[in-house]
Amino acid sequence: MATTHPPRLAPQRPEPAAAHSRSARGRLGRAVRRDKLLYLMLVPGLVHLLLFKIAPIGALVIAFQDYSPFQGLDSPWVGFDQFARFFEDPNAWRLVRNTLILAFGTLLFSFPVPIVFALFLNEVRTRSLRKAVQTVSFVPYFISSAVLVSILYTLLSPQGGLVNDMIEAVGGKPVSFFTEPDWFRPIYIGMNIWQTLGYGTIIYIAAMASIDPALYESAEIDGANRWKKMWHVTLPSIRPMMVVMLILAIGQILAVDLDKILLMYNPSVYDTADVIQTYVFRQAFASEGFPDYSYGAAVGLIQGLVALVMILTANRAAKKFNDAGAF
Repeated sequence: MATTHPPRLAPQRPEPAAAHSRSARGRLGRAVRRDKLLYLMLVPGLVHLLLFKIAPIGALVIAFQDYSPFQGLDSPWVGFDQFARFFEDPNAWRLVRNTLILAFGTLLFSFPVPIVFALFLNEVRTRSLRKAVQTVSFVPYFISSAVLVSILYTLLSPQGGLVNDMIEAVGGKPVSFFTEPDWFRPIYIGMNIWQTLGYGTIIYIAAMASIDPALYESAEIDGANRWKKMWHVTLPSIRPMMVVMLILAIGQILAVDLDKILLMYNPSVYDTADVIQTYVFRQAFASEGFPDYSYGAAVGLIQGLVALVMILTANRAAKKFNDAGAF
């Protein structure tokens, strides 16, 4: 009896690189034509990224020069003299200390508050009330720093301010909040929490909306109440988003809000309010004489390198412990 063998299939040849490239370009072209309005919305952000983030990278060479606007990038090369100038400055430690205290204090309080607020807001069953609270909390995010500081000046003014009127009503003495060094940090951190609360809440609410309802149903069958469902279902489900937001926050940890500090501080609070950025602003871009662009670029490069190391470390730790790194 003759045996039959299945026909042999010819081995498939790998797709040439050129054909693969044409196929990828074709898919990209079809996606752009299909969603052209969405891609159009990316243009302003890409232009901003190109002009203000990518293009200036080449000019970092001035941090190693004694830069002169008249000589341009052909200015004399001084190596690491600008960096040594900052570390040899007697005010350097105070500046670094103030920057780190403000940065870590803001991260310590501003990061968990939106999570807690979103968790409780998610438990509100009245949809209209939930939307109203979410909208009101998001409004300060769109208010400029100048307006926010003006509001605080009005509320905390020693003469006629609402807060000092309440203090006097209970028998206390008026407090000049904006000239007391010990009050600068709480005011700065509190203003950041107020301004960023709504933005962070929206992100976590969106993450909660993607949680599978079957998880809550299973928890109810097991007898879990609302607190246990929040702790054992909601929090673990949004943990990847929490990790990503933490990594992004760490990457910006040394970039304190210069606008708020410049609007709030004065010589009487330099001891706690003077940070690296404000000091460089005063020293490198003073109104008298020529601006010292090289010194400003050197200090900015130091901050950028420190932030890069911190964000890479945070991302590696996130991948190691939670398997939820940002990249």
